[in-house]
Amino acid sequence: MDRFQKAPINDLLQWQVLPGESGEATLIWEVDQRHHNPMGRVHGGAISAICDAAMGIAFGRAIDESQDFSTIEMKVSFMRPVTAGTLTVRAKVIQRGLRVGFVDCTVHDQRQRLIATANCSCTTL
Repeated sequence: MDRFQKAPINDLLQWQVLPGESGEATLIWEVDQRHHNPMGRVHGGAISAICDAAMGIAFGRAIDESQDFSTIEMKVSFMRPVTAGTLTVRAKVIQRGLRVGFVDCTVHDQRQRLIATANCSCTTL
């Protein structure tokens, strides 16, 4: 198990972090009404949170265990609403320098429909 398999945020939002390779992350998340906004759909902030987690895990797996990092900026685009089901979130480091790396992310539902995309830049501290 790597250091990203379990974090306190997992207890709150209940997603599962799968084992992964360097620079990659896959998270599985069962969403339901607990994650809804007032309009009855999964809250965009919750989707943003899991994208941030997946991209952070991917970047964290690409650096030394002794290093720390932080997200510099993040963008999320929502393609379609979701109310319930299984979401699969995949993130991959697309470029990494000495201090800054760039990560892409996708969120798909159980029918493989694209729910959201995200990208971020991270810095090694």
